[in-house]
Amino acid sequence: MAIKDRIEEIRKNLQGSKAQLVAVSKYHPASAIQEAYDTAGQRVFGESHALELRDKHEALPKDIEWHFIGHLQTNKIKYIAPYVALIHSVDSLNLLAEIDKHAKKCGRIIDCLLEVHIAEEETKYGFSMSDVRSLYAENKIKPLENVRVVGLMGMATATDDETQIKEEFHTLSSFFVEAKSSFAPEFETLSMGMSGDYMIAAAEGSTLVRVGSYIFGNRVY
Repeated sequence: MAIKDRIEEIRKNLQGSKAQLVAVSKYHPASAIQEAYDTAGQRVFGESHALELRDKHEALPKDIEWHFIGHLQTNKIKYIAPYVALIHSVDSLNLLAEIDKHAKKCGRIIDCLLEVHIAEEETKYGFSMSDVRSLYAENKIKPLENVRVVGLMGMATATDDETQIKEEFHTLSSFFVEAKSSFAPEFETLSMGMSGDYMIAAAEGSTLVRVGSYIFGNRVY
């Protein structure tokens, strides 16, 4: 199945939900992104390595909306700060402060999501829900004028147990609603769901699903 057909299938599956597609193009060549751009009209792409993203940004059309979805090291922020549209994976206050610093140098305000740990695996990054509540209760984010925290991101446990995945997404979705109603009314984005579970995530209220391997196949690099 062609890239165009896979993207159109995902869009069809997302109809009736709030979710939009972030096509995750990490480890795939610029030509695959260009194909998705040309044949399916896809404009939102996700990358997880700053240098790879920098190179693709330079090589591809400038109306692409680039999202950073991986674990971001503070020394790599400078490579993406001038153009990145959304950073999904902010997992510490220190990282948010560094993004703020680089955004200021670029004269930009960068939209960010707080990554919340909802999976069973300890290897996953992210804040606990109580950490997020404390950030707002202690007014830790407001002084950062060049970042805009617009919502939350989470990854479910890597399991075939759809009931568990649904419960984890439901937990994050419920917390998103709590946060929006009680301490973060500016929240508008909930990023959850990948190739294997994006339809469960969409049903639980995700606004962005991050689908890569289903669209582009196995990693090329």
